Amino acid sequence: MHVKRVIKYFAGYTIPLATGLSIYFGGIWSFITPVYAFILLPFLELLIPANNKNLSDVEEELVKKDKVYDWILYLHVPIQYAMLYYFLYTVTYSPLQGYELVGLILSMGTCCGVIGINVAHELGHRKSKSEQFLAKMLLLTSLYMHFIIEHNKGHHKNVSTNQDPSSARLNEPLYFFYFRTITGTIASAWHIQLTELKNAGHSFLSWQNELLIFQIVQVVFLASIAWIFGITTMFIFIPAAFVGILLLEAVNYIEHYGLRRKKATSGLYERVQPWHSWNSNHVIGRVVLYELTRHSDHHYMASRKYQILRHTDTAPQLPAGYPAMILLSLIPPLYFRVMNPMITKIEHQ
Repeated sequence: MHVKRVIKYFAGYTIPLATGLSIYFGGIWSFITPVYAFILLPFLELLIPANNKNLSDVEEELVKKDKVYDWILYLHVPIQYAMLYYFLYTVTYSPLQGYELVGLILSMGTCCGVIGINVAHELGHRKSKSEQFLAKMLLLTSLYMHFIIEHNKGHHKNVSTNQDPSSARLNEPLYFFYFRTITGTIASAWHIQLTELKNAGHSFLSWQNELLIFQIVQVVFLASIAWIFGITTMFIFIPAAFVGILLLEAVNYIEHYGLRRKKATSGLYERVQPWHSWNSNHVIGRVVLYELTRHSDHHYMASRKYQILRHTDTAPQLPAGYPAMILLSLIPPLYFRVMNPMITKIEHQ
């Protein structure tokens, strides 16, 4: 039983595997990763019923202490960089048709989003400096290092309020949300960093300005790609990283769409509860995304490791898994038609 619990999370490696196959075979096969992630996985989730079962208290205690779940995440760091090197080498030295290049960018971009940002998200919530360092290394591959500051200190504090740029508003199309959240999270990260520097009495140009260091590291990273592989390859990598960013923000969009915390007369918002995030128990998405889809429990208890996240009966449930919901969000009128009645029902409960 324990082996079964562990081995299911190796499904997370199917995304970099698909990316490697996309790069290796090329041609029409360069689209393997997006086809796998957004056609095959949603289809499988239609066939496999959702599972809302939780671990028992004894199982949870054993699983929480088992380091194999951590090592499953750690190994993604060398794998992600290996995939990135393979991608950069291939687009530099292989003669590619235009459509192949598009396919490889989408495949690498999907890997950047699912592995580079999602695994970083899990590791970034850990207290260990080494695990947070690994999270930053993964975020570097999507040029989104400010995420670890804004997400942990901004999003989790302001989630499901209008003060949070990562919480989608009712009837806000995904495309409008993209602009608001990308610019808003950058502004929020800088606000958090500058406030901390001021309160601690540190200057802008100091080692304590982690966000400034992030920008320098990202510029050096891009310059290194240009120096090793050429400036053209650097400009091919940037849209791949941006695909990863768009994928992350699409996930943010569906996770909190239309849900809002109530404000007390004191001006303070109610404590974050499971019903302030959309949840999904669809099995495929759960294991591929390391339980990110049990998002309600994650926000209720952010320190809880992915392998012990729980289903909560009070959490609103998405009608489909994350891959299908991302596709649905690309068509705003259809997305609103499905989701808005569910929000109205929640508000009247």
